Amino acid sequence: MSGHEHIDSVQRQGLRGLISGWFAGRKESPFRRHRLRAGERVYAVGDIHGCSRQLDALLARIAADPAEGISRRFLVFLGDYVDRGPDSKGVIERLLSPPAGFEATAVRGNHDQTLLDFLVDPAVYGVWREFGGRDTLVSYGVVPPLFDQIEDFERARNDLAAVLPAAHRQFLEGLAGSLRIGGYYFTHAGVRPGVALEEQSPEDLMWIRDDFLNSRQDFGAVVVHGHSPTPQPVVRSNRIGVDTGAYATGCLTAAVLDGDKCRFMSVH
Repeated sequence: MSGHEHIDSVQRQGLRGLISGWFAGRKESPFRRHRLRAGERVYAVGDIHGCSRQLDALLARIAADPAEGISRRFLVFLGDYVDRGPDSKGVIERLLSPPAGFEATAVRGNHDQTLLDFLVDPAVYGVWREFGGRDTLVSYGVVPPLFDQIEDFERARNDLAAVLPAAHRQFLEGLAGSLRIGGYYFTHAGVRPGVALEEQSPEDLMWIRDDFLNSRQDFGAVVVHGHSPTPQPVVRSNRIGVDTGAYATGCLTAAVLDGDKCRFMSVH
């Protein structure tokens, strides 16, 4: 199936087959109490992980999406721009110049934070190499550490610091922890159940998994997130998961939110 055909297929499905448990078979939207204002639309893009080709294709589809009656278009990137895929550098370069006509915000993922941590403390490479740090170094033309020695980690850190464009570092350092638009709350990993949205810790916003994913709590807004990859987008009464594992599956997905409606665009 081509990328265009896949998009059309997912859009035809809508929420059917994606809504969990007790919402199956009900006619009303599960997000009726959590909605956007009239004339607003949000495109929330899942984890990109160095997949610049898919990012280009998805941004082109988003830019071409008919917007009659829409006065404000928001573009939200849900974090994890680097690691694992082949072109972390290219992804950040593209995110520095989002399509015209959109209000764009990028939130911070755990992989993005780990890159910054490595620049401060090269010993972080001992962890970073386990989930894609090598791929990011290569994308910037840096030879990854060849030996499990702090001296080699320091050499790679110094090399990266020397070639990392100032605009890329500023982009990473300026990433938002979260963003709220209407009845939707956008962040990378999710939120801690039982904690008010305005009191969430940066660590939970970047790293939380099971406690959030398994919760049926009403968080006060529908949480739109990435971080936990699934074969297709996930819709629950309290969250929308948009990470379809682009670096492994080749599939990059965006949730498209209008009012209390949700549809998806995916490209391969």
